[in-house]
Amino acid sequence: MRRAASKIVDVAECASEIRAWRAAGETVVFANGVFDLVHAGHARYLSGARAQGTRLVVGINSDRSAAGLKGPGRPVLGERERALLIAALRVVDRVVLFDEHSADALLVVLAPDLHAKGTDDRPDPVPDRATMATLGGRTVVAGDPKDHASRELYERVRERHRSGA
Repeated sequence: MRRAASKIVDVAECASEIRAWRAAGETVVFANGVFDLVHAGHARYLSGARAQGTRLVVGINSDRSAAGLKGPGRPVLGERERALLIAALRVVDRVVLFDEHSADALLVVLAPDLHAKGTDDRPDPVPDRATMATLGGRTVVAGDPKDHASRELYERVRERHRSGA
């Protein structure tokens, strides 16, 4: 797990690495999410994102941000645990934590070539798409169609707990 932990870096270090990768001709993809209950759908999403380029950076919402987005009792796993699980995936090069609800400001700092969104992303305009266009990058959809969402898994576990199953 030491190797996975070394993939978790602060934003400034990640931005520096991205500049070096881009200077070396690599294509940097950024993907983000809460990753509250890490599951196979997340692995497919991140594998699909990595297939779009040569390097993959994953932004993970901090505990504070995740609680604001998901509500009481969330996230189920703490930010360090979620970061370590995502960093352990072979397709992931770096993981950064961020406090905002949206990754928009992080995109400006990191300036990746591509921003990968999951297949459950809505096609309507969102700030990060405009930001990517301003940066000269683009937004792509990555992964397989979502066959199970974290919120559905969370509800299933809560129901089983309530029923005593």
